[in-house]
Amino acid sequence: MLAAVKRALGNELHGDHLDIGSGTGDLLRLFAANFPLRSLACDYTDGLMKVSGQKVEIVDLNRQPLPFGDNRFTLVTCIETIEHLENFRELVRETYRVLQPAGLAVFSTPNILNLRSRWRFLTSGFYSLFGPLALDEPKIHSTRGHINPVSWFYLAHALRGAGFENLRLSVDKYQRRSFLAFPLLALPIYLGDRIVRYRETDRYQTLDERNIDIVRAMNSFDLLFGRTVIVTATKPR
Repeated sequence: MLAAVKRALGNELHGDHLDIGSGTGDLLRLFAANFPLRSLACDYTDGLMKVSGQKVEIVDLNRQPLPFGDNRFTLVTCIETIEHLENFRELVRETYRVLQPAGLAVFSTPNILNLRSRWRFLTSGFYSLFGPLALDEPKIHSTRGHINPVSWFYLAHALRGAGFENLRLSVDKYQRRSFLAFPLLALPIYLGDRIVRYRETDRYQTLDERNIDIVRAMNSFDLLFGRTVIVTATKPR
């Protein structure tokens, strides 16, 4: 996470930082130790926060806007949160609103496109880290309730649709056991990818210069083997 921020903006980072879905505050501690930022937190409850003295703005991200003014923050982080939301696109738009021009947004979510997740979906119909949901509302929206599998393409599409630019994709770590299966799957993946791109470009005309780079990344090394997707994007000046 720190590496992604430093690649995007370097070490000279000042101003206010908002952490959406702050949880216990682990990310706030990490950023406080590495950047001269004043961090604010928001979540659906303040009962999870373990950073002494850290105030948490309570907001229902499924139904309420972020409780901050326009163009407020230099940096907004939203780590392992969008998979818990009913409408992550609205949160992306809200993030754009509260971010300063030239500010940086960082989103992360489980990578449902890695080989292990694709195999689990093929055999069970469920992606890795996503499964049958309890019908009890509080349990669905708890910190363990993954209700919305968001792949790289749809997150990138939402970010660009909101107005973000300079999207950069990275992952936290590689699932090395998947390396053993890749030689058997490489050719089918390559052929399937080429067929889909051809049909989407020529027959359905859904691929063009505005989104082809996002699609090309779908079968990249990072997405085939990465555990967690990390995407940084900036708001235009």
